[in-house]
Amino acid sequence: MAKKVLSLPFLPLPLLLLLFFFASGGILKLANGQEMKTWCVAKPSSSEAELAANIDFACNQIQNCNIIQEGGPCYYPNTAINHASVVMNLYYQLNGRNNWNCDYRASGLTTLSDPSYGGCRYA
Repeated sequence: MAKKVLSLPFLPLPLLLLLFFFASGGILKLANGQEMKTWCVAKPSSSEAELAANIDFACNQIQNCNIIQEGGPCYYPNTAINHASVVMNLYYQLNGRNNWNCDYRASGLTTLSDPSYGGCRYA
């Protein structure tokens, strides 16, 4: 009598990594135990109203948005998407880098690439 073999669905490696990433709360752990840092940025498709709401929310939570005000290291470029990305990331980092801390009603996304530029260092 032949035994039935239970077959698991085939998932390509990138999909497995994404599933692991989302299950780990935003911290991707490599096989050797090292962690890859993640950052939160605004989606390029976000509306100006969404970006303004994200800035208001994050600044109210982190209590200090001098970094994006005139004279601050992340003021330039003086755009809503830049300012939103900076403060969204601050909130994300301060609250444990959990995926839900970068959702912003689906207008935020996490990245493995450090978005820092010039004198503007993302936490």
